[in-house]
Amino acid sequence: MAYLLLAGAILSEVLATTAMKYSDGFSRLWPSVCTAVGYVVAFVLLAQTLKSMSVGTAYAIWAGVGTALIAAIGMVFLGESASALKVLGVVLVIAGVVVLNMDGAH
Repeated sequence: MAYLLLAGAILSEVLATTAMKYSDGFSRLWPSVCTAVGYVVAFVLLAQTLKSMSVGTAYAIWAGVGTALIAAIGMVFLGESASALKVLGVVLVIAGVVVLNMDGAH
């Protein structure tokens, strides 16, 4: 159950971050509202996750998966460059999450 809550938190955070891109510095109402609601939902779900998962494990997964997804969204949908170095960076972030989780979720 903790991993499902964490997945929801990550998805909500990724959607909020993507909406922020479209908020034009919080000058557009609906993307700004989506950003705020998305982050509130993300943190509520993350808080629930932390009831049964260690903070180090949860945050490593949150940060790593969120970073990888946002980078992919930027490259695929937002026209950001997709250099080999950027892809390597994403792979290294994911590898870091895997290594941190080798100790197991407590």
